[in-house]
Amino acid sequence: MPCILQRGVLISLRRTGILRPHLSPPNRRLLSTSHPPPTSWWEHICKRRTLLLTGIVSGSAVITVWADAKSCPDPSLDLSRRPASPPQTSTSIPQARSTDLIPLLRTYVVYSLISIPFLVDHAPQILDHLLRVPLVGRAVETIVRGTFFAQYVGGETVQDTLPLIQRLRYENKGTLLSYSVEVDERAATGGSGQSSHGDVSSLEQPIYKRIVEEIIRSIDTLGDFEDRLARESGVEARGTWIAVKLTALLPRAESLRNFSMHLVHTRAELSEPVPFPGTPNSSDLSVLDGQPWRYPASPLNEEDVRDLQELYTNLRRICMRAKERRIKIAIDAEYTWYQPAIDALGHALMEQFNKLPEQRAWSKWLFTHLSSGDLQTESQPLVYVTYQAYLRRQQWAEHFTINRTLTHLAHSIALSRKKGYALGVKLVRGAYHPYEIASHIGSSRTMSISTDHDPPVYTSKVETDTCYNTCISIVMRAIADDVKSSSTQSPRLGVLFGTHNWQSSNLVLQELVKNGLAYEDGGENEPRTLVVPREVAERCTFAQLYGMADSLTNHIVARITSPIPCVMKCTPYGALGEVMPYLSRRAIENKSVLGNGGAMRGRKEAARMIWKKLVGDMGL
Repeated sequence: MPCILQRGVLISLRRTGILRPHLSPPNRRLLSTSHPPPTSWWEHICKRRTLLLTGIVSGSAVITVWADAKSCPDPSLDLSRRPASPPQTSTSIPQARSTDLIPLLRTYVVYSLISIPFLVDHAPQILDHLLRVPLVGRAVETIVRGTFFAQYVGGETVQDTLPLIQRLRYENKGTLLSYSVEVDERAATGGSGQSSHGDVSSLEQPIYKRIVEEIIRSIDTLGDFEDRLARESGVEARGTWIAVKLTALLPRAESLRNFSMHLVHTRAELSEPVPFPGTPNSSDLSVLDGQPWRYPASPLNEEDVRDLQELYTNLRRICMRAKERRIKIAIDAEYTWYQPAIDALGHALMEQFNKLPEQRAWSKWLFTHLSSGDLQTESQPLVYVTYQAYLRRQQWAEHFTINRTLTHLAHSIALSRKKGYALGVKLVRGAYHPYEIASHIGSSRTMSISTDHDPPVYTSKVETDTCYNTCISIVMRAIADDVKSSSTQSPRLGVLFGTHNWQSSNLVLQELVKNGLAYEDGGENEPRTLVVPREVAERCTFAQLYGMADSLTNHIVARITSPIPCVMKCTPYGALGEVMPYLSRRAIENKSVLGNGGAMRGRKEAARMIWKKLVGDMGL
């Protein structure tokens, strides 16, 4: 009886939860009054198959990562390594965690997906259809947000990007920030997409006007960031820029295309003609005086002129605020049917906001008691225009071919010297190659305004690479001449090299040394770095897209010692629904622009860092 009572008390205490924490697993099993349910033969088989399948998948994943890590060409730069040039910023900035496992796994997954050509080519259509399905769309949106959005986009708002901008600055990298709301690719290439930014379903401000206000707000945010950083560190090192996309600032992108057609047909012939899409001159904006009937054959109508006048007014507002906050502006290049108008507006802005001090007569007598250095409170060049090296602009010379981009570039340098303003050059290869080819050939030729038989872009990447590298040599010689002739004046030329190409990047480094713009430092058994003085760093900058070519970015940072950032990451931001066209184009650009296994190399570099993070150098 006592034993029965004792067992009954123990069972009651166990059921009330009082005794449970104090009993060991064996004792609890002994006090159990029920037997575990019998495991059926089918459940046993399912468990074994699940374990076997999990093991096979996990083992395959480990083997795949190991194979990619081991076959990684030219072992990638360790991202945990501190830059060769420690940034002169506040010590309160937290150290970057570039080798966290989750970002590396995300990078590996993203680069694995964009290594599949079929998936990349049809990504816009696939996403468009899947996002329309109610339940599936929510799951797809979550996946896209955790992969491509997190990989390529800095955040949904400009405030969300500040931690990233701060981390990049700690690594001695600047930021080229852009509110990446783009014209839908189907609309821009003559498809069925909606091209208007002025149609809204509510009484809210039109989208293009909200984009203008957002750009001005981002300029103020970056200006506050730079001011705070300068106060904390005591060093003035402006390393943040803003990118502006003109088609996003219009109610109708068609106005920009009509303006381009007008310029192509009304520009005066040059002594050395520059074929399509031509090169700008100072009289390009004369049609914006509100009298388009002066040109009977012009495709511009009064509505186009009003839209373009508003665009130019908004661009001036943006540049005025950027001038006040000392934040540089980069005008993005777009499709060739928009490019003549973009060139004309960009050069007009440079002529106004990049004016050199010696061209201001009032400054020579109003501030005669100040030195030339005291007058240089502006960051010059303030406005940069994009030059695309993949454009087929060529003339035949005696023994070689001069690409029209070079002709356009040489003409731009001469025009800036003549008008007395600093030329800002953002040199890229180009991001719209497949659309340019498709719009020029066959029945789909609905947007191209070129009358040439050949498409306006090269069909070979080798030709584009040759043109880009030739442009590098030309502008580096021009920078060297500028530094030697105007050491006490504002720069007359500034260049941003936007490239993911290792050979082109190394060529720029070689040209810095070759032209006496930098010198090598370091012992025989030590890594040699390039010491770049401030006056050169203000004129020469590298840039890669955020989420791409990180190993190249870190390689350049480790090679260069400079007082201000010489390398930037082009970082877009915006809500997921707004940046979907950007994400689609980024995926296609990874395949077409990187080319030659570029996405595969990115995947292997991420795999190598994942492997080293988990098991070190074992097996490599």
